[in-house]
Amino acid sequence: MKLTKPIPTSILSLDFGQKRIGLAGCDPFGITITKLPPIHRISFKQDLEIIKAVCKNRNVKGLVVGIPLDERGRSTIQSNHCQNYGKKIAKELDLPLAWVNEHSSSWEASQKYNLQNDRSGKLDSAVAALLLQQWLREGPELRPIQT
Repeated sequence: MKLTKPIPTSILSLDFGQKRIGLAGCDPFGITITKLPPIHRISFKQDLEIIKAVCKNRNVKGLVVGIPLDERGRSTIQSNHCQNYGKKIAKELDLPLAWVNEHSSSWEASQKYNLQNDRSGKLDSAVAALLLQQWLREGPELRPIQT
């Protein structure tokens, strides 16, 4: 499958983890990527309310979600969870969605931003920023969630 560089727009990138959700956003032109404060997860409802507020505040037009595929590009238990959670969020917010393979992104972000052993959530948002950078460079295009 050939990836197409997407048309820049205001995007929120999400890195779903067991305890936190890393967030990063970009401006409507896709020039500046900003790491945002992570969400310390409590429940889907509370996660959704925080994400909804961020989307409204930043005038977000789409979501990019990291999918942790294995080294061969195959689905994992965690990637299935991320896809299901991402679909629920996108459906609730009525926003289109794109998936990005986040294999090795935590290691890359920890090295790039010197965040080894971080438990504050900075690493999660740094990963979300890398995912957004990758999406802006490679795509794929945002797609509406099929109901």
